[in-house]
Amino acid sequence: MSQPLVVVVGNEKGGAGKSTLAIHIATGLLHAGKRVAIIDLDLRQRSMARFFANRAAWAAANGQALPMPTEPDMGDGKALARADEAEQMARFDAAFAEAQGADVILIDTPGGDTALSRAAHARADQIITPMNDSFVDFDLLGQVDPVTLELQKPSIYSESVWEARKHRAITQGRQATIDWVVLTNRLAVAEARNRKRLQERMDKLAKRVGFRVGPGLRDRVIYRELFPFGLTVADLSNEVRPVAVSLAHVAARQELRNLMLALGLDQSLTPLDAAA
Repeated sequence: MSQPLVVVVGNEKGGAGKSTLAIHIATGLLHAGKRVAIIDLDLRQRSMARFFANRAAWAAANGQALPMPTEPDMGDGKALARADEAEQMARFDAAFAEAQGADVILIDTPGGDTALSRAAHARADQIITPMNDSFVDFDLLGQVDPVTLELQKPSIYSESVWEARKHRAITQGRQATIDWVVLTNRLAVAEARNRKRLQERMDKLAKRVGFRVGPGLRDRVIYRELFPFGLTVADLSNEVRPVAVSLAHVAARQELRNLMLALGLDQSLTPLDAAA
């Protein structure tokens, strides 16, 4: 049996859109026919786990057959958050082993540096890091000079990814690599004045620490309004339309297709007809 692809959505800063990105990638993979296992390591909030619980409830209530991931049982999240590190790691190891039958293991991590998050990063084949279009978010990746805004050095999260890459090389050999993709997420529709300056620093840091810059998701209401139903734009069809479909939904569907292509993940999202 081939090994599953391990995709980790990570960023030590909260509010960067990790869970939003994770649920959209998961549903994109499911609609591509992939067997997906999800592990939600944000033990207190568990947004990704709650999203798929909503999905199962909505589908059952509306007589719809929606593709679902598997979710290895890690027990009560809040209780596990209070447990010691050894128990947390044991639960994660068991969940990771249970997920081995999937094509893709998708792991959502918390906004902070935890032992579980470091363990997930060390096992990743691909790390996807969303960041808001802001130097506040960039500060976790790289430090800039406060006078000239020139890039000075990698920051704490870049160092964490470096450690994960080093661990993987030691345990699996020099040929084992981690594909790191940084996405500028929640872009405003209008161009921000600082975007060009930020993009220039990102390009420099990408060459220095070795990540790819990919397209993120714009700040669209649709990415949030479908959450209570456990749905994303990947699910919308003639049968699945809990909200009225507009041209904004069509654009969001294309945006998700572009994201999946940039990540190199198989996708089969068809264009969405707003008039259907």
